[in-house]
Amino acid sequence: MTILHFDCFSGISGDMILGALVDAGLPFKDLARGLKAVPAGGYVLRSKKVLRGGLHATKVDVVVREGFRAPLSLQTIQRKIRTSRIPTPVKDRSLEVFERLAQAEGIAHRVSPSKVHFHEVGVVDSLVDVVGSLLGCHLLGIGSVTASAVNLGAGMIETAHGRLPVPGPAVAALARNVPVYGAGPTRELTTPTGMAILTSLAQRYGPLPLMRVTSVGYGAGTNKTDEWPNVLRVFLGETEWVAQASGSGEAESVIQIETNLDDLNPQVYETVMDRLFAAGAVDVTLTPTIMKRGRPGIVLAALALRGQAEAVAAVMLRDTTTLGVRMQELQRVVLPRLMQVVRTKGGAVQVKVADTGAGGVKASPEYQDCKRIAERTGRPVREVMDEALRVFEKRGRKGGLRRPA
Repeated sequence: MTILHFDCFSGISGDMILGALVDAGLPFKDLARGLKAVPAGGYVLRSKKVLRGGLHATKVDVVVREGFRAPLSLQTIQRKIRTSRIPTPVKDRSLEVFERLAQAEGIAHRVSPSKVHFHEVGVVDSLVDVVGSLLGCHLLGIGSVTASAVNLGAGMIETAHGRLPVPGPAVAALARNVPVYGAGPTRELTTPTGMAILTSLAQRYGPLPLMRVTSVGYGAGTNKTDEWPNVLRVFLGETEWVAQASGSGEAESVIQIETNLDDLNPQVYETVMDRLFAAGAVDVTLTPTIMKRGRPGIVLAALALRGQAEAVAAVMLRDTTTLGVRMQELQRVVLPRLMQVVRTKGGAVQVKVADTGAGGVKASPEYQDCKRIAERTGRPVREVMDEALRVFEKRGRKGGLRRPA
């Protein structure tokens, strides 16, 4: 399976993603030709080689010649995407990204996402960045996407609403449940468009995963400084598989961190688990056990990739009563999987699809997406999840199911 890893040491933006994909091997002519299927106003797409702090990179610019005559609502943008001639998977994911953007802007400005309007000139740039990035991944045959922690930048920025701290409100809203930090020059390094695309694509965050690298690309940001390489780096490659009796799985190393607890208030466990996941744990479990002198206790265990193990262990030591943790390296095998987006009556729902081998798949709707729709509509969560599965299965029967390569 083809895998794409975003190395966001200098943040991420839509134009940086486009530049990095082109630099990694995406044919620029194919990208420009594919984008003509989207009614995005008058613009010219340009690509050039640049230097950013000692790194050679590709800069892709959207030169807007004519914006829309008025700001566009989320509904108008969604209609333009739905009526376009881009591939269905790109169309579905583009709709999701703009829904994420509208929700973040709505949080930032305290309005409903349906009331959010995108600037008549800026929306051209956003449409090209969003659809172009997703189209580029489609053309490259990307089946899995991972990302590093995201550098948001630091300092203050000037906006139409005055001076604001970095990250701005929209980026801060999109950064929920994403490992982030601030370093480097005092400026904004991550844009709302870049973060919305990343959070829609990335299936996990952490260090560079096990892969056979086929190409590396550098996408340049607009800001130039000799002291800081303002680029987004991407690794494009193939995952290494180990055959299993039930299909194919990806082998990877993980660190298991665990401790025994018998004196912690059970009410605390929910917060501890949330903080372990926020620190980078890929799984957390609580297992009842009998400890010394017959006392009932709990084994708190977490799995983390090597780069997050120290942070996960620190949470256990700080937030529980334990005086020490056990750590050991394990090998695990996971089925190749990807995220697909389906449209339900209440909105977009991500569906995790795993390849079980021999043409079989497992599909599971993302609970948080279904919960959000259920809370907004008043429907039971199980009904939303059942509807998402029905839509997914119907699309699969019609040939729209894209399985991992």
